[in-house]
Amino acid sequence: MSTPSEATRRPAPPAETATANRRWWDAEATSYYVEHGRFLGDTDFVWGPERLREADAHLLGDPRGQVVLEIGAGSGQCSRWLAAQGATVVATDLSAGMVATGVAVNGALDAAARVPFVQCDGRSLPFADASFDSVFTAYGVVPFVADSDVVLTEVARVLRPGGRFVFSTTHPIRWAFPDDPGPGGLEARHSYFDRTPYVEQDEQGRATYVEHHRTLGDRVREIAAAGLVLVDLVEPEWPEGHEEPWGGWSPLRGRLIPGTAIFVCHKPS
Repeated sequence: MSTPSEATRRPAPPAETATANRRWWDAEATSYYVEHGRFLGDTDFVWGPERLREADAHLLGDPRGQVVLEIGAGSGQCSRWLAAQGATVVATDLSAGMVATGVAVNGALDAAARVPFVQCDGRSLPFADASFDSVFTAYGVVPFVADSDVVLTEVARVLRPGGRFVFSTTHPIRWAFPDDPGPGGLEARHSYFDRTPYVEQDEQGRATYVEHHRTLGDRVREIAAAGLVLVDLVEPEWPEGHEEPWGGWSPLRGRLIPGTAIFVCHKPS
């Protein structure tokens, strides 16, 4: 993985954010899969570093017979798991590199385990209105766009009445702490209310990677503005026996503060 010349907090508008993150994921797709593929699996569905599995959580309901869209699918492991449970699934991602990785993984599996991929921006989904029974993303899209309200509006558009949108993302409280899995990550350094994006940039000041922070209240308001209803907010606890850190997530931190927030939303009939 390339080392950024500078990590800072500064404004990063939608176009700059999208360009930086598309290029970053294109370049890092293969190495990301090599580093995290064992944890994620090729046909498994975990909602985040705490290893909460959809097989146990059932946040999307019974997948059998559902038509499902995954946005920010990465290599598509969650979509493959749902397909194996009887859903019809389309996996999408902004990054051509991630889509290529997903297609390559498909090629190494039996035909029955493969899912179709579409490269697209989660802010502009190339699907007709009311096309899907469920839409979801596990740590995809939402923290990597400046205008996540647009993503939720697009999701609501392609959802059928009565459909469900579930997304996991970095828990907002984690933004107040350094991205350190050890004791140094237990001291708050930033205001929870500071929404300034985290930006990695090159020597010319061009963004190479961006994440955007929202508070819990911001997320609730975005959900409501999109015409969706929040029916549950899941904050997975760090489970006993899970000792594998992931970036700033770790057993030490995970047993004290939440690292992941999962928003379960419903589109009214």
